[in-house]
Amino acid sequence: MAKFNLKLRRNRHEDDYEYERGQLAVPDGRGLPRALTAEGAPGFPRGPRAELFLLGVSNMVGEDTFYEGAADRDARFRELVAAVAVADRDWFARFVPWLRTGAMLRSASIVAALEGARAQVAAGIPGSRAIVDAALQRADEPGEALAYWLGRHGRSLPKPVKRGIADAAVRLYHERSLLKYDSEGSAVRFGDVIDLTHPTAKDERQGDLFRHALDRRHRRDNPPPASLTVLAARAELMAMPVQRRTEVTDPAVLGAAGMTWEALAGWRQSAMDAAAWEAIIPTMGYLALLRNLRNFDQAGVSDAVAETVAARLSDPGEVARSRVLPMRFLSAYNAAPSLRWAYPLEKALQHALANVPALDGRTLILIDTSGSMTSPFSKDGSLRCWDAATVFGLALAARAQDATVVSFSDHSQVFPAVAGESVLAAVRRFKDGGWFYGCGTETAKAVRKHYDRHDRVVILTDEQAHWHRSADVTAAVPAPVPVYTWNLAGYRVGHAPTYGNRQTFGGLSDAAFAMIPLVEAGSREQWPF
Repeated sequence: MAKFNLKLRRNRHEDDYEYERGQLAVPDGRGLPRALTAEGAPGFPRGPRAELFLLGVSNMVGEDTFYEGAADRDARFRELVAAVAVADRDWFARFVPWLRTGAMLRSASIVAALEGARAQVAAGIPGSRAIVDAALQRADEPGEALAYWLGRHGRSLPKPVKRGIADAAVRLYHERSLLKYDSEGSAVRFGDVIDLTHPTAKDERQGDLFRHALDRRHRRDNPPPASLTVLAARAELMAMPVQRRTEVTDPAVLGAAGMTWEALAGWRQSAMDAAAWEAIIPTMGYLALLRNLRNFDQAGVSDAVAETVAARLSDPGEVARSRVLPMRFLSAYNAAPSLRWAYPLEKALQHALANVPALDGRTLILIDTSGSMTSPFSKDGSLRCWDAATVFGLALAARAQDATVVSFSDHSQVFPAVAGESVLAAVRRFKDGGWFYGCGTETAKAVRKHYDRHDRVVILTDEQAHWHRSADVTAAVPAPVPVYTWNLAGYRVGHAPTYGNRQTFGGLSDAAFAMIPLVEAGSREQWPF
């Protein structure tokens, strides 16, 4: 979904939001700088790279969180990007592409690439063209990037930004992407990107496509060039009388015309029945299939076709190429009423969690279910921070040799394991069984209560612990025992320092879980990229 490339986007005022209390630093009793979490407990500020990493991997851009308004959060992100892009350009050059393809975050990587390029250009640092190009991985993203830049910085495009967007357009623009993403509802069309960045077509056919995109944008009544056969096939379908369109059920015909399921629904001008879905399913993308499982059931799609969908959903190659975040499978599982999707979705989730390590020994896993963990990942509110915490925590438990899973807020309790239970079923049991407490955050209390000679401790949380006279989160754990915090919100102040075997990871994908064996093996590698 576009965040920047929208017509008539309403602006928000920064003073509509409370400023995050967690950024305030106060002196402690020894005269050393100390920080407070948003709930007033002693906390620990992070270095710029660590703060940028944690904010980047949890930042949906333009979204409020429990303790931080969208305007303040986005401003903090831009400031960190500008500082780190100049101070450590090699790290930044690795971070932004990973943020897009490893952490699988679109808006955050676009903003990071563009704001980093702006800072590097001002500082005379080369190399930002490649970073901008790497951050754009879908055909609507050159327009997203340009819309963001125009909206924040105006029409003056630095050469690295201009050329990076142009490189991405050459790589991503083709007939099918034009039909899918070049929408009149976008403020910045394909033609605008071509006009403003002047990409050089890779061959004659793409040159024809660029000229046609300009014709579309400027409403010139020129027919598509003969080389653009997909556009010709779409034009032939559009010329068909409406009353005959429901007769077209050949997947090959629809595929040759680059017809998507969204376009098919509008073109037919009638409800999507089973025949319509069965005609378009062979050409649907992975995420489109995942989002429409309920629609398939409601339309009565046959079991034979459903089996082909299930096979694609559970195929490890398809999962890897889709770059779908693990929580999407939970969302699909919650939405789909039919049990025929449960096992394929469970297999897909396991493939999406390929980086979750098989941990030996005893592992204590604490899942924060306090009120602040209700912060949504996106405006629809279908998934929240505690959904991600539960998915990751229970997946980690499923791979561990001996795991103790605890739900904690201002009180805590061990979540009982069920032998052979799938991760998705365990997540549903966690939710339906009342394990989301929704009260305060007393992390240290939970650690002290449940640590019992475990070999490691993993805490999934937003780190905004309440004040308590014994608020040191790691004090109850012997120094040789690793404590890993998995941060799901990216606030400025954390509940524990980061050093040695006290490490903080974060994000909405499983990528950083791979760091746990590295830390325990004594690796000096600090980042998952």
